[in-house]
Amino acid sequence: AASDVYKRQEEAQARTEQMLNVYADFCEEVLAIPVIKGRKTEKEKFAGAEATYTIEALMHDGKALQSGTSHNFGDGFAKAFGIQFTDKDNKLKYVHQTSWGVTTRLIGAIIMVHGDDSGLVLPPRIAPTQVMVVPIAQKKEGVLEKANELTERLKKAGYSVKIDDSEKSPGWKFSEQEMLGIPTRIEIGPKDIEQNQVVVVRRDTREKIVVSLDEIETKLGEILETIQKDMYDRAKAFLDSHIDFAETMDEMNEKFNTKRGFIKAKWCGSAECEDEIKTATGGATTRCICKEDQVKDGDTCIFCGKQAKHVVYFGKAY
Repeated sequence: AASDVYKRQEEAQARTEQMLNVYADFCEEVLAIPVIKGRKTEKEKFAGAEATYTIEALMHDGKALQSGTSHNFGDGFAKAFGIQFTDKDNKLKYVHQTSWGVTTRLIGAIIMVHGDDSGLVLPPRIAPTQVMVVPIAQKKEGVLEKANELTERLKKAGYSVKIDDSEKSPGWKFSEQEMLGIPTRIEIGPKDIEQNQVVVVRRDTREKIVVSLDEIETKLGEILETIQKDMYDRAKAFLDSHIDFAETMDEMNEKFNTKRGFIKAKWCGSAECEDEIKTATGGATTRCICKEDQVKDGDTCIFCGKQAKHVVYFGKAY
């Protein structure tokens, strides 16, 4: 985590929100993980902070994962530790602090959002190796030479590429590449060389695409971009289909048991109700306050029936 200090509360608030958006953009645009973002409740926020903001992702099993947080500490910690500065008016004032961070749990998120039964599936923008060249019948004359030439061409074009010229069978090599989550593999054998083509195989869908060797530099880039977009779209469709609304506790419990995911509900703002809901649902907590849905007069809390203050996302989390 990182933190910094400001003269004014509004500067600290702007920084807090900026960093939350940086994390959300990174998750969505680079890791292909869609998130919901919002403010934590008083009970769930960082102790002593003015406000805590969070991004929440949804894993394959329907559990929520807090994937990054940003805190506005106000001047509370500055007062506790005597952190002051001399302002323009020559008076000593307390600084306003922020703190924000993402952690290695994002590695877990990549595994649990995109992975499948064959192993990892890495989004091209984060994959250490984007393509694995696999020579077929590599003992035949000219195959290894052509495969190495292709590898060098792709490296020059800016791709992160490796060649598997080991003695293992092609099937073994394919399984290994799939387990490691490498976004694409390129199969090149005697027949391909004869026809001046290669076969590009997508890790995410297993689709095989025949590409001319003359066009491989351009086409590979297009395929990787398509994979990146499709991985995000699939994860977004999963997230959207696992966000629901509940008016009653019975409805909430039924939806947690059948659909899992995030359940939006109206809530009165009391920590007691949060605790009761957690007990009644077997572990659901408020993930964040929903910005897009506002409560009206007469809207009642899902648990106690009093006037609701917020619509919040509930989820069972790691």
